[in-house]
Amino acid sequence: MNVPARKDHIDTVAASTLVGFNVLLGLNQALVKLVNGAFSPLFQSGLRSACAFFVVLVWATVARRRLSVRDGSLPYGLFAGFLFAVEFALLFYAVEFTSVARVSLLFYSMPFMTALAAHFLFREDRLTVPRTIGLSLALGGIALVLGDAGSQPNECAWIGDLLALGAAMAWSGIALFTRGSRLIESSQEQVMLYHTSVSAVLLIPLALVIGVPIRDPTPELLGIFAFQVVVVASAGFLVWSWILRIYPVGRMTSFSLLSPVFGVLFGWLIFSDPLSWRFAVALAAVGVGLVLINRR
Repeated sequence: MNVPARKDHIDTVAASTLVGFNVLLGLNQALVKLVNGAFSPLFQSGLRSACAFFVVLVWATVARRRLSVRDGSLPYGLFAGFLFAVEFALLFYAVEFTSVARVSLLFYSMPFMTALAAHFLFREDRLTVPRTIGLSLALGGIALVLGDAGSQPNECAWIGDLLALGAAMAWSGIALFTRGSRLIESSQEQVMLYHTSVSAVLLIPLALVIGVPIRDPTPELLGIFAFQVVVVASAGFLVWSWILRIYPVGRMTSFSLLSPVFGVLFGWLIFSDPLSWRFAVALAAVGVGLVLINRR
């Protein structure tokens, strides 16, 4: 296959694609909460990973991506897959207890956790003054959300908040571990196959033991689940991989601030999630923090 030429700027095609990708990421939590009506969180997460595994495998085969466990990446891939399973199990349970808006904001605190940990792990990622200010703003925003009773949908919201933060930590752990291990040399498709295969193997049997895996699947919810598998979990990843191969990563990351914004928007539109002025201030603080963290 022909390797596309790399570009040194974000053009209209990349910008529109990145906006669309972040719309999908923002929509994801709302879709997860809807499909929890059909499957338990563990079963939905494991089943989605199993389905996405085959979609990515077909793509990798057709596109002739490099897939091999003989490169020494297998133990690292298995551990990354374990973290992936933990991340999505926590995330899918989080929306059971709290609002989509709160989960979206707390889950996308991942870049700040990663920036703070990378400061101590990687010499080239030391915190500069602007990044430190961005990190402080983001942490202040998260503290506002956690203490904001006006945006809490119920008395058990704190459980979902903690689960969302735990999912963000697992996501950050995946990013840091991948960068510091031999997985960094593997193709993105192979890494995704590690993630989805381990997640499916761990979560589906666990879901069969804990609780009731199948709740009330309707044609509408099954259609939403299929959309998640094909568009969000598979096509979204593949499009993201394509962008990474062509466009500068440093200029792509600023678009990540759109994910929590769209997450809050969809939570309000679909579930009428309660919002407050403190939540709005927190969202603005996190958005500014993301800009400063990603600033080169």
